[in-house]
Amino acid sequence: MQHFLVQNKHLVGVLLGIVLGIISRLLMLRTDYRQYPTYPHGRIIHISLGVIAAALGAVAVPAIFNKDYTAITFLTLAAQQFRDVRKMERETLTKIDDLELVGRGSTYIEGIAMVFEGRNYLVIMTALLTSLFAILLNVWVGIIAGGLSLLLVDKLKSGKSVSHIASVHEARVRVDGPDLFVDDIYIMNVGLKTNQAIIAERGMGFILKPYNANGKVTLSNLGQRQAILYDLATILGVYRDSGEPMLIPLAKLDMKDGRLAVFLLPQEMDADKGKNVILRVPILESAVRMPTEASVNRKGAGENG
Repeated sequence: MQHFLVQNKHLVGVLLGIVLGIISRLLMLRTDYRQYPTYPHGRIIHISLGVIAAALGAVAVPAIFNKDYTAITFLTLAAQQFRDVRKMERETLTKIDDLELVGRGSTYIEGIAMVFEGRNYLVIMTALLTSLFAILLNVWVGIIAGGLSLLLVDKLKSGKSVSHIASVHEARVRVDGPDLFVDDIYIMNVGLKTNQAIIAERGMGFILKPYNANGKVTLSNLGQRQAILYDLATILGVYRDSGEPMLIPLAKLDMKDGRLAVFLLPQEMDADKGKNVILRVPILESAVRMPTEASVNRKGAGENG
């Protein structure tokens, strides 16, 4: 067995890299409450792309060892294909979004598309490192390198959530004449008495209080707010139909202190579940802002202790 591994180390390294690469893609593939990727065909597409990415990463190492530098060209072509995957996901989700009662929003869609592209690169990295160490040293070192890569993949497959930038608590929804408030934050004007009655009966509200200036600016992003509303509507349901703009979930800022008020009419009246949903909403990469990292703010912080 040992003799076979030594004599066929390139073949074994490539196969090992492909296997670990596919495992890494399976670890990152999950159909959750958003029902995306769809099951089974959406999952089949992404698993197939993961197999291709794993094969490219694993084969690149022996190609370079054999001084076949055209392998780099194939990796470049693969990068172009995965960019096309991102474009495909963006277009598909944008078309689907038009049919949602509460849409994801373009920022959320771009984040999902970016994730699917990036995960293929993580597959290539896992397969490449596994194949490299298996061929350069031995199979067992390759397996260890692949295992460490899987740990890194597991860490990178999900980012931060709203719980990292803000606290959340339930707030009272009140209708003062035609004006709708969540706690003391004005939401909108509700003219029809029937809508006022529905809101008074089924309205649910939350207040998000950012921890610092970074969280305040991030929560003010319209795409991040839409992501919060979409996750709430998906998990708790939404008490509305098409053509009823007064019953749509909304999120409005308190201009004085940066708090965010969230209003919705859920099918499931469970405030604790709603709070947990908001805390787990992912922070969208396109929505992240860090004003505290600006040189002027650092200087000001230094001068004022």
